Amino acid sequence: MKTMETTIYYNPDLTQIINGEEVMSPSPKLSHQRILMKLLLELAEHVKVNALGEIFTAPLDTILEDKFNVLQPDILFVSNERAAIMQDWIRGAPDMVLEIVSKGSRKLDMVIKKEIYERYGVKEYWLVFPEKALIEVHTLHLGQYQLHGSFTGEHLVQTPVFPDLTLEAKSVFPF
Repeated sequence: MKTMETTIYYNPDLTQIINGEEVMSPSPKLSHQRILMKLLLELAEHVKVNALGEIFTAPLDTILEDKFNVLQPDILFVSNERAAIMQDWIRGAPDMVLEIVSKGSRKLDMVIKKEIYERYGVKEYWLVFPEKALIEVHTLHLGQYQLHGSFTGEHLVQTPVFPDLTLEAKSVFPF
């Protein structure tokens, strides 16, 4: 098993299978969790009010290909139209996944997971960069992700999956 840091102890809840290899990450730091909670609350309220589907947070296995790609996005959204993938875990591509990028997860989130989510047809991939107070939204177009938008400060995050969302980018960053 590959680990991102040598000081972590085996915890199956923090384990993902990425391109056939078991990978365990350390538990998230407090700043990561603060951003996660703000995003989760905003998105969950939007999804609930508009009856769009369901929002989930890690740890929850998202099985894109059994025993080969089993990921745990920080946040994921499954629309009502794709509700059939909500079983014992998520079995198939969610409509949106979101990863909060840390220094230790840059390559994993920005390259490896991005390619995997793209390959399995996840419509939107959000990358959140705490040190830049930046949210990037990538949308799937003809099987490849394209940058839909980069949002900072007072910009409202605009996204095809959540067209009526009124989320000010700066509101999710704790500084």
